[in-house]
Amino acid sequence: MTSPRQTDDLMEIHQLLARYAVTITQGDIDGLLEVFTEDGTYSAFGETYPLSDFPALVAAAPKGLFLTGTALVEPAGDSATGTQPLCFVDHATHALRIGYYNDTYRRTERGWRLRTRAMTFIRRSGAHDSGRPHAFDPAGA
Repeated sequence: MTSPRQTDDLMEIHQLLARYAVTITQGDIDGLLEVFTEDGTYSAFGETYPLSDFPALVAAAPKGLFLTGTALVEPAGDSATGTQPLCFVDHATHALRIGYYNDTYRRTERGWRLRTRAMTFIRRSGAHDSGRPHAFDPAGA
C-alpha cells in the first residue's frame, strides 16, 4: 500500500519527468538543467557525461519530440530509481528512435531531481544498447 507521502513523491517525480520531456522538446536548456541535481549525469553512447557537458550534448543531438511514457518509479526514502520509456520523433524526417531511460532520483531542497539518467536504445534487431561509442565528443562541440 502506498502512503500519502509516497503518493506525493511519485506525483512530484512524474511532474519532474514531464518537465524533462517538455523542456528538451522546446529547446529550453536552462529549464532542462533544472531537473537535475547539481552533480547529475547523463549516460549514452558508451560514456557518462557530467551536467556541464549537457548543453553541448543537447545542441549536437537531433531536434524533435521527446514522447515519454509513464515511468515505473521505486521510491526509497529520499532517493528513488525508475525506468521511463521514450519515443523520439525527429522533427525534420519524423524518423523514430525508441528506448528507455534508467534513472536515479534524489530529494533535494528544491524538490525531487534526476541524479542520473542513462539512455538505452531499442534497435530494429531487438538489441538494447547505449548507442555508438563516441557519437558525441564534448571537446569538439
